[in-house]
Formats: sequence, C-alpha cells, structure tokens
Amino acid sequence: MNFNFGEILTRAWQIIWKRRVLWIFGMLASCSRGGSNVNWNFNSGGGNGGFNGGNANLPPQVVQFLHFMAQNAASIIAITIAIVCVVWIVAIFIGTIGRIGLIRGTWLAENEESVAFGHLFSESMPYFWRVFGLSILVGLPFLVVIGGMIAGLVALGLGASLSHGNNVTLVGFFALLPLFLICMCLLIPIGIVISLIVRQAERAIVLEGAGVLPALSRGWEIFRDNLGPILVMAIILAVIGLVAGFVIAIPILIVVVPFTFAFVAGNLAGNRPNWNAMFAALTCMCLLSPVLWFLRGVLVAYIESAWTLTYMRLTKPQDSAPVIIEANA
Repeated sequence: MNFNFGEILTRAWQIIWKRRVLWIFGMLASCSRGGSNVNWNFNSGGGNGGFNGGNANLPPQVVQFLHFMAQNAASIIAITIAIVCVVWIVAIFIGTIGRIGLIRGTWLAENEESVAFGHLFSESMPYFWRVFGLSILVGLPFLVVIGGMIAGLVALGLGASLSHGNNVTLVGFFALLPLFLICMCLLIPIGIVISLIVRQAERAIVLEGAGVLPALSRGWEIFRDNLGPILVMAIILAVIGLVAGFVIAIPILIVVVPFTFAFVAGNLAGNRPNWNAMFAALTCMCLLSPVLWFLRGVLVAYIESAWTLTYMRLTKPQDSAPVIIEANA
C-alpha cells in the first residue's frame, strides 16, 4: 500500500495551526495521558524516625509542619485519598472529552468546516461513555494483573521481613519476583499493540458511530489489515513525541536543576540546607507548569490529529470524504 506519511504529518500541522482551538482540546487530552510525578524525600539522618537530632538544621516552620503532619497522619491520608480520587475523576472526564474533541475537530477541519470550542465540546459529549467504556474494557485487565502481582510481592515481602527470613514467604517472594519481571517485559509490547488498536477503535466510535465492542473489532481489523503503515506511523510519532518532550523539558532543566543542585550540595557539605534554593525551585516549577501544559497540549493535538488523518486515509477511498454518523444524545 502506497501510504504518504509526509502528507499526513504536514497536514496535521496545518490543521492545528489554522484551528488553534484544537490546542485547548490537546491540553484537556493531556490530562489523562502521561504526566510527571514529583517525589519528596526528606532524610532525617537518624534511625529513630523522629523530628529531632538529624533535623536540627531544619527551619522551625518546617519542623512544626512535620510535627503537624505526624500528629494528623490519618486525617491527612484520608483527605489526600479523597482529593486524589476527585482529581482522577475530573482528569479522566476532561481527558476523554479532549481526545474526542481532537478527533472530531480534525475531521471537521479536514472537510473545511468550522471548529468552535463550544460546538465541538457539546458534540463530543454523546461519545463520552463509549470512549470511556472502551478505556475501562481494555485497561482494567492490565490494572488487575499488574496490581495483583504488586500486591502479592508487597504481601510476601512484608511477611518475609516480619518473619526475619525464616518463613516460606521468603521463597514465595523470590519465586514471584522473576515472574513479575517476565510479565512486565511481555506486557510492554502487548500494551503497545493494544494501544494502537484502541486508537483506531476510538476513531471508529467518533467517526463511524460504532459501539464499544464493534469499535474494538473495527480497530483490530484496521490494525491487522494495515500493520505496516500503522507501525511506521507509531514509530514516527513516538520519535516526534520524545524529541518534542525533551525540548519542552529543557526550561525545567535550566531553571530548576541549579537550585536543586545548590540544595543537595549544601546537605552533602554538612552545611545548613539552602532552603531558599529549594523554595526558588518550587516557585519556578509552579510558574513554568502552565507553559509546559500548554506546550504539551499542542504536542498532543498534533499527534492525535495525525492519528485521525491516518485513520481517515486507511479507511476511506481517496476520492470520497468520510461520513460521520451523528451520535444520539
């Protein structure tokens, strides 16, 4: 099959450049794809786990805060879990709407129709539950398998630790660990293939009005019949995503790393920790976060638009335009 990758990549950029409203949907879609985790580790320097001795160099405000956290740990954990659940639900909703909006918006732009935020958002709503259901149908088995194995490792590890290694749990732990690693190695390529099938299935829902299971079947059919073009496009877009992601991360590296290095160097030298450097790093991260979110939204808009154009080229004759089946509200 003669597939013009250059035309799709160029056209995807033209679409998101002319229809900048898609950048907003890209920002929404990025809420449920990828992300970064920040882990804060405070080393007390002692083995008693308290807030004295090794923390003598901490500012009084920080010591008071750590005492407050320790005294109200249960309430703080419960509130944190509740907040995380709410944020997770909101992220899934706006992320799903963002992906749907990008698919429909690309189709509208390709057919020279107007793309307005309010209209596109309202048109995306009828597809929400089907696209969300597709994500649950595909993602839940992975979550159960990986979560179950991690829970098993943790349980066996704790059991072996509490029994000082003189228990059958120690054998079970070391027997399950290589099995877990093997499963992870197998799940990575399987997950990549399934993600490519799901991308086609999402577009079958939005562009063809398919149900969840028919869309999944349709996605597999398109993937199977067009294995070469889809894999090549996946590699191209993955490289673009990696390079663009690195470029987007450069401001963080330039601004935050020196402050963090100053803080760590102060600790290693045995001097009073440079908390001003750490606070400056956190401030810079807060100020840069909206900019990075915007840039990532543009990148997501481009990648999703390219996938939508790929779907359209693979499933429709070149002389005819695809027809969207309107969803029932």
